[in-house]
Amino acid sequence: MSENKEETVRIYTGSDIMAEALVGRLEDANITPILRDDQQSGVMFGSGNKFDDQVRVFVRKDELAAAQPILDVFLKDIEE
Repeated sequence: MSENKEETVRIYTGSDIMAEALVGRLEDANITPILRDDQQSGVMFGSGNKFDDQVRVFVRKDELAAAQPILDVFLKDIEE
């Protein structure tokens, strides 16, 4: 079992616009999310991916409890 408290967990996958909207809400709550855009990385490095137009948002596990209510409201607001 890992003692690393900075491991991350994916909380959202969606378009870059929606991911950025969620990131803004998380940052307003002093949560530092991580965005992973594999399509952009694939373009830069010449490889494709299976997540076309999909950006993933991660948070550190120790911030997950604070991020969950924000995520719940966000998903309700966008009706996902």
